[in-house]
Amino acid sequence: MDLAPFFRHIDACNDIPSPAGFEPFRIEGRPVGWLAPDLVRALTYWPAVFHFDADGVAMAKRMRSPGARSDALARVCEGLVSANLIPRLRSERYDIRAEPGGLSLATIDRAAVPAFGVRAEGVHVNGLVRRADGLSLWVAVRARDKSIAPGKLDNLVAGGIPAGLSPEETLVKEAGEEAGIPPELAATARRAGRIGYVMAWNEPRQARGIRRDTLHVFDLDLPDGFLPRPNDDEVERFELWPIARVLATVRETDAFKFNVNLVLIDLFLREGLIPLGEAAGPLRAALEQGA
Repeated sequence: MDLAPFFRHIDACNDIPSPAGFEPFRIEGRPVGWLAPDLVRALTYWPAVFHFDADGVAMAKRMRSPGARSDALARVCEGLVSANLIPRLRSERYDIRAEPGGLSLATIDRAAVPAFGVRAEGVHVNGLVRRADGLSLWVAVRARDKSIAPGKLDNLVAGGIPAGLSPEETLVKEAGEEAGIPPELAATARRAGRIGYVMAWNEPRQARGIRRDTLHVFDLDLPDGFLPRPNDDEVERFELWPIARVLATVRETDAFKFNVNLVLIDLFLREGLIPLGEAAGPLRAALEQGA
């Protein structure tokens, strides 16, 4: 099997080989993000919050607690919205960590995450139906008014991990909100691994910066006959596809949201749909870089 079509999706999500041109962003001396030059210039208007030196930008040492840093960043983000440097705030905070699973050093509004180049974590759930005639996958069609990837295909459930929640807690919350999946069924999802990527971000109506994402991947076996239902404005509808159709769509098109392709390639590898030949090792390694 020609694996080049799969590598192209991975390359599209890892299109920034180095953060050259961006300034390191530190908290407690630990690197947590990367800042574009225009944002660095804007942050000089808050000298009590940020310290500038040859090593980049750091939050001031006087703010010793995660709460104090979070409050300061919230005020800064309001100013950055007024300056049109980040989009309108989402009123949902993400934890800022030096590494996945590490201690939260502060929180920041979701809208500002790419601008500060901090790592974001999310959950993606493969909704699987195993029948006698083979494996099928529930595919979501994203709402056409979404600011990112409108109308694209998506996983059954996917969402960012808000501050203070675990991947498992986020999964149960998002499963109910997005697909009407009862908590007791959502909780049976199996953790399948982590995927990471780093990409330049300059989308319309979005803050210019770097996306550094870690996706926590889960598999959820659903009973034949269970019908997920859109439960908010995130998804237009759900469709049940044979896995061969999913694979062909990933291989031949860009119909799926950019990072969902990575989750599905991981599924194809684990289900043996991509032969475990010589190139499968590099394919797996490329999926896990940065996770």
